[in-house]
Amino acid sequence: MNARHHCDRSTPCRRWGATWKVWLAGLVLFGAPFCGSLLPDAQAARFGGRTASAAAGNAWPANSFAVICYHDIRDDRLEDPDSYTVETRNLALQFAWLRAHDYHVISLEELIQARMHHLELPPRAVLISFDDGLESVYSRAFPLLRAFQYPAIVGLVGSWLESDGTPGAKVRYGDTEVARSNFVTTDQIHEMLASGLIEIGSHSYAAHTGVPGNPQENLEPAVVTRQFNKGTGAYEDEAQYEARVRDDLSRNNAALASLTGRSPRVIVWPYGAHNRAADSIAQGLGMPYGLTLELGLNTPDVPLSRMRRILVTHDFTTADLARALEEPDEPEALRVIQVDLDYVFDPDPRQQESNLSALLDRVKSMGVNAVFLQAYADPEGTGTARALYFPNRRLPMRADLFNRVAWQLRTRCGVAVYAWLPLLAFDLPADDAAHDHWVEASDPVKAGDVKRLSPFDPLVRQAVRDIYTDLSTYTEFQGLLFSDDATLNDFEDASPEALRTYRQWGLPGDVSAIRADPRLLAQWSARKTGYLTQFSIELAALVAADHENIDTARNLFASVVTQPQSEQWLAQSLPEALAAYDHVALMAMPYLEEERAAPGPWLKHLVVTVGTQPQGLNKTIFELQSVDWAHHNQPIPGTTLAEQLALLKRAGARHFGYYPDDFVTGRPSLELLRPVLSLKAFPGND
Repeated sequence: MNARHHCDRSTPCRRWGATWKVWLAGLVLFGAPFCGSLLPDAQAARFGGRTASAAAGNAWPANSFAVICYHDIRDDRLEDPDSYTVETRNLALQFAWLRAHDYHVISLEELIQARMHHLELPPRAVLISFDDGLESVYSRAFPLLRAFQYPAIVGLVGSWLESDGTPGAKVRYGDTEVARSNFVTTDQIHEMLASGLIEIGSHSYAAHTGVPGNPQENLEPAVVTRQFNKGTGAYEDEAQYEARVRDDLSRNNAALASLTGRSPRVIVWPYGAHNRAADSIAQGLGMPYGLTLELGLNTPDVPLSRMRRILVTHDFTTADLARALEEPDEPEALRVIQVDLDYVFDPDPRQQESNLSALLDRVKSMGVNAVFLQAYADPEGTGTARALYFPNRRLPMRADLFNRVAWQLRTRCGVAVYAWLPLLAFDLPADDAAHDHWVEASDPVKAGDVKRLSPFDPLVRQAVRDIYTDLSTYTEFQGLLFSDDATLNDFEDASPEALRTYRQWGLPGDVSAIRADPRLLAQWSARKTGYLTQFSIELAALVAADHENIDTARNLFASVVTQPQSEQWLAQSLPEALAAYDHVALMAMPYLEEERAAPGPWLKHLVVTVGTQPQGLNKTIFELQSVDWAHHNQPIPGTTLAEQLALLKRAGARHFGYYPDDFVTGRPSLELLRPVLSLKAFPGND
C-alpha cells in the first residue's frame, strides 16, 4: 500500500518543513593587522611553551576560543537608548570577570600563529572585538584595554572616517545622520595602534547599509544581497554583484592602508552577513580571516574565515556573559508554525499587504521562533508546484513575494524562516527539456498521488538544481525544508532512466522482477532511500553557497516511525534522515493517519519511539495538524490542539508546532495555543 493520503484542498493540504539556525541581522564586525606580531618562539613563550599535544585543562574542546563583540561604550544610554551600547562600568566589570575566572584574552596574531604552528591555545581563550570605530572605543574602551593589557580588534568603516577634522561634518549611521565626531579620528587610531594592543579590520567602505532586495524595496545587507533596480525592474547579475562587493572592499583596504600603513587582513562582515562569493573576494584581497555574528564557540573545525561571535547588548550582565561562554552552543527549542504563502498572495497589492500584516501580527503574538514558509505556488492543493514565489529560470513566477515575506518575518517578528520547497514535484513548462519526465509506476494504478519528476533523469536533476540555486541567489532565509513529495513507493520509479540506474546498482532493470524477490526488494528500497537523501544533500550544498549556515530538514511521514517496513512504500528512513539532516520534520498528524480513536496514545508512542533513536528527540520536530482534511477540512478544536501540544511536551518532545496556521480567520485560537507553544511567554518551555 501507499502510505500517502490524498487531501482535498479548499483549505491547505499537508505540507511543511523544519530546521533552524538563526541568521542574525544587527550591527557587526571588525579586524586587521596586528602591530608588533609575535614570532613563533615568542608565541610559544606566551603560551607557556605548550604544544598541540598538551592537555588543555579546559571544559571546552581543546584549541577552542570565543569571540566577544562590542560596539558603543557610553554612559548616557537612558537619554539616548541604543541596544548595542554598553556602559563603561559594565565593560570594566566584564573585563574583570574574564580575568577572575581564568579566561585568557588573546590577539588575532596569537590565534593565527597557534593554527599555523600547531601550538595549543590557552584554556578558555577569548578574542575581543569592537565594531564600527566609534569614538568611545578610544575614549572609554581603550583605557580599559590598556589597564588589563587586553588586545582587541577594531573594525572600521572607511566612509565613516572621511571628513576627519571638518567642522560640522555628518555621517550616515543606520537610519540617521550623526556627527563625524562620533567616530575615531586619525590621531586616535594611530595612538591605539602604537600600543600594540589593537588590530584594525575592514568593516567595509560603504557596505554597512542595506540595499533594495526585492521589488517592495526591503533594505537587506549589502554584502549578500542581489540589489533590485526599480528603474529597470531587474536584479544584479552575478558579475555585477561581485564587482560591487569587490570594489567596496578594495576601496576600504586602500583607505585603511593609507591611514595605518598596512592593508587589513581581517574582514568584519557588516551585520555578520557573508557568503562564499564574499568570502572568496575578501580572501583574494588579502583578508583570509573573517568575523561573523554566527552563534557558538569556535572549535578547531570552524574556519578562521568564519569566526563566530557573542554579541553583547546593553542589558548584558556578567551572568549573561558566563552563560554565553559556558553554554555557547546550547540550541533553543523550536516552536514552529507552517504558513501557506498562497494565502498571503493577492492580485491587489493593498490586500496583499493587509494579508502580510495579519500574518506578522499573528506570528509575533503567537511567540514562536520559527516559520516554515511556502516558496512555491500551489493554490489548487495538488502538491505539485506550477509556479514559484521567487525569480527563477525554470518555472513561472506567480509573484516576487517570498523574499519580502521572509525578510519581514525575520526582522519584524524575530523568527527563523525556513524555505519550504518540493524536491521533485515541479510541473515544468511545455518547452522545458525535462517537462514530462515524470516518475512512472510499473502498475499505473499504484502511482503516487502527487506528480513528481524522476530524480534519476539527468535533465530533471539539472532543472531542480537550477530552482534551488535561484532560491538561494534571490532570497534570504535561515533553513531549508524538503517537502513531503520526496517519496518513491514500492512500484516507483519505472521510468527508463530509473531502470538504467537500477541496472547500474546490480539489480534487474524490471520493477516486477525486483518486487518478486524479497531480498532484491529490500536492497532496492534502501538504495532509493539513499538516492533521494543524497540528491537533497546535493541541493543543500548549492544553497550553502549563499547561505553557509543553512539548516536542513526533511519531511517524513509518521509511518516511518510506527511501521518500519514503510521504507518500501515511501523510500524514507528515520535513522538515515536523522543522520543526514539538522532536523526531521515529522508529520505527527493522527487524523491523517486514521488514528481517530486514540490520538493521545498514538502521539505518545510516536515520541517514545523517536526517542529510542540516536539524537531522535534532539533533531525531530513533531508537527500536528490543525485541520482535519479527511473530514471536510474541519478545523481541529483549539482545546484539542493545545492538549496535544502539551502531551507532546510531557512525553519528551523538544521541538513541536502545527500546520496550517490560518492567520486570516485567526485559527487555531491564539489564546489557547500561546501558553503551550510560546517560548517568549514561558521561557521554561524548552
